[in-house]
Amino acid sequence: MTAELRAPATGQVTTSARAVSSRWSGMWSLPEVRWAAAATVLFAVGGVSQLAGAPSWLWWALYLGCYAAGGWEPGLAGLKALRERTLDVDLLMVVAAIGAAAIGQVFDGALLIVIFATSGALEALATKRTEDSVRSLLDLAPEQAARLDAEGAEEVVEAAALQVGDVMLVRPGERIGADGQVLAGAGAVDQASITGESLPVDKQAGDEVFAGTLNGTGVLRVQVTRPSGETVIARIVAMVEQASATKARTQLFIEKIERRYSVVMVAATLVLFALPLVWGVTVQDSLLRAMTFMIVASPCAVVLATMPPLLAAIATAGRHGVLVKSAVAMEQLGTADQVAFDKTGTLTEGRPQLTGVHVLAGAGLSEDRLLAQAAAAEQGSEHPLGRAVVQAARESGVALEAADDFSSEPGRGVRARIHGSVVEVASPAYLLDGSDRSAVEMVAGLQDGGQTAVVVRVDSAVVGVLALADRMRPGAAETVDRLKALTGLAPVLLTGDNARAAARLAAHAHISEVRADLLPADKVSAVHDLQAAGRKVALVGDGVNDAPALASAHVGIAMGRGGSDLALDTADAVITRDELATIPAVIALARRARRLVVANLVIAATFITVLVAWDLFGDLPLPLGVAGHEGSTVIVGLNGLRLLRNAAWRRATRTES
Repeated sequence: MTAELRAPATGQVTTSARAVSSRWSGMWSLPEVRWAAAATVLFAVGGVSQLAGAPSWLWWALYLGCYAAGGWEPGLAGLKALRERTLDVDLLMVVAAIGAAAIGQVFDGALLIVIFATSGALEALATKRTEDSVRSLLDLAPEQAARLDAEGAEEVVEAAALQVGDVMLVRPGERIGADGQVLAGAGAVDQASITGESLPVDKQAGDEVFAGTLNGTGVLRVQVTRPSGETVIARIVAMVEQASATKARTQLFIEKIERRYSVVMVAATLVLFALPLVWGVTVQDSLLRAMTFMIVASPCAVVLATMPPLLAAIATAGRHGVLVKSAVAMEQLGTADQVAFDKTGTLTEGRPQLTGVHVLAGAGLSEDRLLAQAAAAEQGSEHPLGRAVVQAARESGVALEAADDFSSEPGRGVRARIHGSVVEVASPAYLLDGSDRSAVEMVAGLQDGGQTAVVVRVDSAVVGVLALADRMRPGAAETVDRLKALTGLAPVLLTGDNARAAARLAAHAHISEVRADLLPADKVSAVHDLQAAGRKVALVGDGVNDAPALASAHVGIAMGRGGSDLALDTADAVITRDELATIPAVIALARRARRLVVANLVIAATFITVLVAWDLFGDLPLPLGVAGHEGSTVIVGLNGLRLLRNAAWRRATRTES
């Protein structure tokens, strides 16, 4: 393997450490995160001080510091919205917190401030992470490229400076600097980042290549056909940004009525304070009744009715290998009714495997002997197919003989001398001339089945054919069956791989609807088509080419181990252990969380209705109002936390509907 290809592997640990450090520093660069952290610390210290019996002035000062740290920003935003004649729940929460402090319930107000400050910080962090990952996508394309002038002299230039018609020289192990057409040379190009194809594609004169893809073997001369701003990789960036900008902000169920609730609650509080004054009630009594109303009508219990089930479900899913990034994402998982899968690296393992050794009649070889000779010839190859053949031989216990006079021809195959015999392992197009009908028919049958065929020739006589394919992940078919039972709709396959390979995989995975040969924009269109039919699509993918569709889907799910950084950051959930069986389980868990949310909202609404009616039409004592308000909060909180138990996950893995 070339030095250029080895470098990323040797620096993997350092790069990962830098990435973690960068994300931590990026998180603390956000003012929302810093203020939310300060408010939380002040609230925690204030609570400890109050429980420890410290002087009241101390914990009051700490709670008021929490008010200032966590409340100034939403308060300011709410005042700006008010100036534009809109009323949002952030301002309502700040007013409710101040009202709580005014009647001595400073703890309740500080709790509201912490909840809303933390929510705003998480939203700001998610936004920044997505923006950073989109910007870093352009790093796939190299910064520099080797340009050839009219005399063939080589000159290193900025990739962004390449113009249509320029000719690039691309060596093995280098990334291609621009979209273009091969003028001369041959090589195997890994373009999985663009098309999702599991195997490198052999390129020769006349073939199209894409910026950011990796040239594995051979030297290519490529003529630029698109400027840097119009390459496929640049269009992927634009699609992700557009999907993130135009995709409506999905809100939690209770947030959808926050504006009306805010207006009604503020109006009712003002009326409840003003009307008694007309009837001669003292200002202090009117204020006490109005503040009692604001406390018992404040949506603290409603907020906790929504969040604990979703957060508990997030924690439980995380313990079992699924990272769900937010409560909104968990709710979206619970409403998804159509699952779409990418193929390479998602339903499959993303690397070629030897699937069959076929000896031609009359060759006089056993399967083990044919595999041994092919693997011996491939020992010096850097091609993924060659490495797959060698790996299969070693796993089978076949002894590999020494090979002499090894040579490799990019885009075709290898040739070596083994014990005096010349062994060639190469593409059918290179070794078959049509005279051996049995070999031609065998190759055609394998290719029709979606497999890659490699021909083995010994001393100019074709002796066998090797079949290779990307292996399906364990449990893929069972996962598809469970998802169909859970959602009522069969999953679909959306892939950039060729139709034959896609059909073969789909048949084994029990998927009937297949859309193949899709570029990133085509996947987005496919997702939009499904959504136009009224479906809420959960898309499962792993590559850069999946990112625009992940951003456009109702909910995006990424495979964690082999997923690209952009896919991981764009997705709403990440399967950290690459276990497909966790997908139906987390959807079932999310559906149960949504049912608990509805139950909690009924409980919270009942408490609020009873307490508000008592305050409006009776004489609700403030201590009893506070006790009822806090009691409802505790009840809905504990009810939601039931999903923290391991039994909740076990139940989700058994749920079929």
